[in-house]
Amino acid sequence: MTIPLVSNRPANRFYRGGSRIAAFRGEADAAPYEPEDWVASTTTVFGEQQTGLSRLPGGRLLRDAVREAPAQWLGVEHAFRWGSDIRLLVKLLDAGQRLPVHAHPDDHFALQQLGHEHGKAEAWYILEGGTVHVGLRRAVLRSELDDLVARQDADALLALLHPIVVVPGDVVWVPPGELHAIGEGVFLVEVQQPEDLSILLEWRDFAIDGAASGHLGIGFDRALAAVNLRPRTPVELRELVFSAAPSGQLLPPDAERYFRLERIPVDGPGLIDAGFAVIVVTDGVVVLGGRPTPRGATHLLPAAGGPLAVDGHGELLVARPPAPSIRL
Repeated sequence: MTIPLVSNRPANRFYRGGSRIAAFRGEADAAPYEPEDWVASTTTVFGEQQTGLSRLPGGRLLRDAVREAPAQWLGVEHAFRWGSDIRLLVKLLDAGQRLPVHAHPDDHFALQQLGHEHGKAEAWYILEGGTVHVGLRRAVLRSELDDLVARQDADALLALLHPIVVVPGDVVWVPPGELHAIGEGVFLVEVQQPEDLSILLEWRDFAIDGAASGHLGIGFDRALAAVNLRPRTPVELRELVFSAAPSGQLLPPDAERYFRLERIPVDGPGLIDAGFAVIVVTDGVVVLGGRPTPRGATHLLPAAGGPLAVDGHGELLVARPPAPSIRL
């Protein structure tokens, strides 16, 4: 049996958005700076104690429930290897304005420089298209990057990246360290490592003091060392941005050491495999465990709750942590 999850939108984020999330979920319109819905989250906003955490029906924090019974929630093999570490965060993200050029650290940098268990790899499934900016178009010296950040030359920073038009059903894989920015109007489902670690290279037009907080508290001299300065070739770009398969696993092998994402078209009765999962209904009305579930709904499947019977007509995205057998 699945557990329905209500919206979990941290308030007063540094960029605009949120109306597409409200429309997708069939809810009242959002405040202008609620561009993210953190689904099944055991992760807090950077520097916060509870903001960002998801609550189960009845009000209990999902984080606390998983800590109490990790094998029941995550599976025996997952709990044996990783304990109560959920190793996954899913978001709905509505870019009401273009996001700043930024990057996220990898696991090693996050542990050594920030004391965090994870870096932040991420992948996007596009629900409403537009332009995304991913990967460097040419090699960049660290001294050039330092100068552009110091001068806050937003145009020059954005011009360093490949602009790519995406449409619904496309997938974007963003490895740690990769410079990127989501364009205005893009609405997506994001799967990522369970951290809120962003190194902001620009902040001029955003509701944040990037000079103070864009470097995660360690200074830009150290923080920018996490950025990949190698350009991406056209062949490599096709491995980062591509059309999703009609069904099955969507992400490249390099991503599956961090998380998994499956697209499941539903046209009549079927089964979703057992195992901890976050489910997003992206189209139609799908019956989950006997309950009609409309587009925009998000559900949590505990490991002890599957396999899950599905029916109806629509489409699901099923996000999962990495397989416990995978080599990291």
